[in-house]
Amino acid sequence: MTSKPGVLFVCVKNGGKSQMAGALMRHHAQDAITVYTAGTNPGSSLNAQSVESLAELGINITGEHPKPLTADMLANVELIVTLGREAVVDPVPGIEIRNWDTEEPSTRGIEGMERMRLVRDDINSRVLLLAKELDAGTGE
Repeated sequence: MTSKPGVLFVCVKNGGKSQMAGALMRHHAQDAITVYTAGTNPGSSLNAQSVESLAELGINITGEHPKPLTADMLANVELIVTLGREAVVDPVPGIEIRNWDTEEPSTRGIEGMERMRLVRDDINSRVLLLAKELDAGTGE
């Protein structure tokens, strides 16, 4: 019997991008993948626009909060995905680390909810591919 795969999504503050990736993976893969999120320097709250952009898809992350990386998280994952170039995780034996250099619409002058929807959609497309790679289906 094989255990389900585990993935840890990491950004700097764990208030936006990593929370979106985690919520989207839980939504698509449902119980097929163990999902954690963390920050390399966790902030104090979730990004309101991230929360709102997920709510537009019917995903509620009200109970989530920024948190640091823990040994428990690392013990239960085979893959760490960092979102953006700023989040750096030291190598951990036996755990693959990948970076998703997510699109940053603000470099093109796109701000507000329009920016957040583009970031969410970029992350969502990557999550769908990862769920398929991990053979977890899409839950849809």
